[in-house]
Amino acid sequence: MSFYADYLMERTEDRIIETDIGFATYRFIPETKSVYIIDLYIHPDHRQKGKASALADSIVAIAKQRGCTELLGSVVPSNKGSTSSLKVLLGYGMRLKSSANDFIVFCKEI
Repeated sequence: MSFYADYLMERTEDRIIETDIGFATYRFIPETKSVYIIDLYIHPDHRQKGKASALADSIVAIAKQRGCTELLGSVVPSNKGSTSSLKVLLGYGMRLKSSANDFIVFCKEI
């Protein structure tokens, strides 16, 4: 486990899945049956090979075991790489849920 994973577990309720080529951080939303993917990173040498989807699928499997029915993701349009992030979310079957003040939320039933 990385120092970043240790930090998350010590300081937050967020969770992390790490592999040798990337990671995904996520959080369960207590008031709802939702899980929110906070960050998902795949090393550039391994992108466009289904690795991001595989990490998201792992989170979905964990979330379903906890009774979640909705997956959330977000994009900050002003961030570097936001167009690529939008493509990933839409390619994973997510749909627009809301947007406000440079923050777009996507959702998918799971």
